Amino acid sequence: MKKIFKGLAVSMLGLSMLVGCTTQAPGTADKGATDGKKENITVGLAVSTQSNPFFVTLKEGAEKAAKENNMKLVTVDAQDDPAKQISGIEDLIQQQVDVLLVNPTDSAAIASAIKSANRANIPVITVDRSAEGGEVVSHVASDNVAGGKMAAEYLLEKIGKQGNVVELEGIPGASAARERGKGFHEIMDKESGVKVVAKQPADFDRAKGMSVMENILQGNKDIKGVFAHNDEMALGALKAIQSAGLKDVVVVGFDATDDAVAAVKQGSMSATVAQKPDLIGKQAIEVAKKVAVGEKVEKNVPVTLELIKQ
Repeated sequence: MKKIFKGLAVSMLGLSMLVGCTTQAPGTADKGATDGKKENITVGLAVSTQSNPFFVTLKEGAEKAAKENNMKLVTVDAQDDPAKQISGIEDLIQQQVDVLLVNPTDSAAIASAIKSANRANIPVITVDRSAEGGEVVSHVASDNVAGGKMAAEYLLEKIGKQGNVVELEGIPGASAARERGKGFHEIMDKESGVKVVAKQPADFDRAKGMSVMENILQGNKDIKGVFAHNDEMALGALKAIQSAGLKDVVVVGFDATDDAVAAVKQGSMSATVAQKPDLIGKQAIEVAKKVAVGEKVEKNVPVTLELIKQ
């Protein structure tokens, strides 16, 4: 009997040693995912459109940063269609990306897709535009409200706080459009000598910016200034203003795309708020890497703004 118990004891000891060699202490499982050395990180980028130079530059900034960090980036283009963006995100979920970067076409409509990613345990980071639903671990963007204020202050200075002003809005439902407009009006509406005579959406599009501005000018050519929620609309408005033969109209855009910066340098456009899309893309990838390896990240990651003016 003693020999039997002795044998059992030896067997139990061996089993305990075996278990001790093949398990990990709590919190150390999948060490590669928590020590910053996780390999083969794949990030999905759902971008609103690649027809806008701003988002082309944002994607390029993300691609460059992904390459530098040995990460794979898979991009889907919504072409400014909320339904197409939701479908693209579902595709990225099926590909089991490690982290999802979302630049919403419509901040409310995108919520269902973000919730789908949440259910698949894929962390979501919003980029440039925020989402109105679902769980988002971080938001990487410039302060659009501050940018709207910056544009308003410059415009007021240039027109001497007197005269009629036009506001061209972005896509209805896009957080950037709401926030830029909010900042603009927080400053502009305090001035009794200034009147916003027209406030119309042109969907962040250059051709629409031109046509909307043409229609506005048919009813009122006494315009001193224009604030467009992005440079594409500003450049379209500028063309309409030039075609109407108007001079000394202060046009302020937002994004600092190459075409807009060139127009400012030439003196045809007055200013643009530089949002630095390449830096937004770069920082989004850097945040995604931290999330993928289990590091804590800030809920909001701000990107510095700068006013480029004549």
